[in-house]
Amino acid sequence: MCAPRLVLLLFLMFPESAWPQPSFSPSGVVPTPSDLGPSTLGGTLQSSSEGTETPRALPGISTAGPTAVTPSVPGNRTMDLFPVLPVCVCDLTPGACDINCCCDRDCYLLHPRTVFSFCLPGSVRSSSWVCVDNSLIFRSNSPFPTRVFTDSNGIRQFCVHVNNSELNYFQKLQKVDTINFQALAAEFGGFHFISTFQIQSPPPFYRAGDPILTYFSKWSIVSLLRQPAGVGAGGLCAESNPAGFLDSKSTTCTRFFKNLASSCISDPALDAASYYNFTVLKVPRGMTDLQNMKVPVTLVSQAASPLLAGNTCQNVVSQVMYEIETNGTFGIQRVSVSFQQTNLTIEPDASLQQRFVTRFRAFEQNTAASRPGPRSGNPGYIVGKPLLALTGDVSYSMTLLQSQGDGTCSEKRHKVQFGVNAISGCKLRLREVDYSHLPQEIYQTLHGKPRPEHVAVFGNADPAHEGQWTRILSRNCSVLAMNYTSCCFIPVSLEIQVLWAYIGLQSNPQAHVSGVRFVYQCQFVQASQLQTGVSLTTLVTFVDITQKPESPRGQPRVDWKLPFDFFFPFKVAFSSGIDSQKGSVFPILTMCLLLHGVLNLDTK
Repeated sequence: MCAPRLVLLLFLMFPESAWPQPSFSPSGVVPTPSDLGPSTLGGTLQSSSEGTETPRALPGISTAGPTAVTPSVPGNRTMDLFPVLPVCVCDLTPGACDINCCCDRDCYLLHPRTVFSFCLPGSVRSSSWVCVDNSLIFRSNSPFPTRVFTDSNGIRQFCVHVNNSELNYFQKLQKVDTINFQALAAEFGGFHFISTFQIQSPPPFYRAGDPILTYFSKWSIVSLLRQPAGVGAGGLCAESNPAGFLDSKSTTCTRFFKNLASSCISDPALDAASYYNFTVLKVPRGMTDLQNMKVPVTLVSQAASPLLAGNTCQNVVSQVMYEIETNGTFGIQRVSVSFQQTNLTIEPDASLQQRFVTRFRAFEQNTAASRPGPRSGNPGYIVGKPLLALTGDVSYSMTLLQSQGDGTCSEKRHKVQFGVNAISGCKLRLREVDYSHLPQEIYQTLHGKPRPEHVAVFGNADPAHEGQWTRILSRNCSVLAMNYTSCCFIPVSLEIQVLWAYIGLQSNPQAHVSGVRFVYQCQFVQASQLQTGVSLTTLVTFVDITQKPESPRGQPRVDWKLPFDFFFPFKVAFSSGIDSQKGSVFPILTMCLLLHGVLNLDTK
């Protein structure tokens, strides 16, 4: 009989605009028990003795809608009103109290909110409250728990605890087996559940810069063609540096040996055979057909294996040069390799400087005629390209001194780059001092072998055309012929002075060499100093002597400037001084006549 009366009472007391709504909006209130301490929402729970009754005092506070509830005890009742949860998700420490875990029975707290500042999610049952203005309720005979709440604005709200069984139920676990596993993974999962593994197929051909694949038949391993390069301040060899397709370049690096006697035969970097004991794949897709896609590495000249003879390690590789012929998208057609070898003296902390060169050229049938060397421009020089020199009918790059790891002069030399000023030096160690031939030997060390005689005017100069080359001017050291027994007058430095200029159209200028001069500097050196070595220096300087012509003058253009105002001439005439007014009568009459003629034309 109570339920019908409650419905009737609610219909009578609630206007249409004041029908109870769930407190999901920001204006909704959240009932909080008064004995739980300060409320986080700024409200205070009041007694229901003023016009309301609470037939059954069940604990609980909640946020708007379905939320976690912290139980409380109205008045002084000491019964355990804490809802029993089948699973306490925050009870992670057996036999100990977990902080803010309101369902942990190891805490032995009748009212956890008196000790904890909040309850962890999942440690209390969820509940739902519906609140209306308290002034609309005269008497409550609801079987559900009720509370009167005063919010921060002083408005009293009457709240009913709704029994929403959907807030506290457990998901039923789905049975997963081999039959429905893939279906569930596809329905609820993403792409990471897909178990198929896709292998990316290699590209059909090499692109510029791609690493070149090699195949070691002895171990059935696919690897990369390596071109060691120097790294760090000491230029140590980095073996993992790959050679790039169509990337012709030269690298230099240094190797240091703590025990050269044992490394002489065991170190593969010193053995020429380790640089051609493999085959090269024509195209990357050749891995699928190794039998038809392998290109052998041809040895241009025989190279002996390292040999330890006494205090010397013989036949050590000092230079490796690969010549690779390509045919567009058909890949690599031919590979050849050539070596330069040297001997190393067995000594502590010995070092070796190696040079690795990779050259690419288009595949063509070999002809008896020699191929021309690479250009440094077409026609004008390009900054950074080698400066071309000529001796007889042989064209090559002009070079500077280059030092080894210990500072002594190396057989390798730096190329002179057009437009780049550079300086280099090293110490020349003389095994046998012959005072009569010593200056000539040092001259040859400074300018290199052979001695440059001409320099290309343009970057595409042909050795067969003498007009495309200019003779190098030279200024040697001059001294009176004397018999020096305790000192020598020897060259110690070479400065290469290059004069160049731009010619041609200003929109596309071409750089050409106007003249080159070798300037040697000599000094007296004591005979005792020759035993420790002679410090030599080479440098190159480029001087731009371009004389830019004056810009051509074009025909004058007509630049009409009309007044912005039609009455501008009249304003100028009438704004002039008294003296100027006497001379301005004629212009005024002229303008009046013109204006009169215009008006007559309009009237006709």
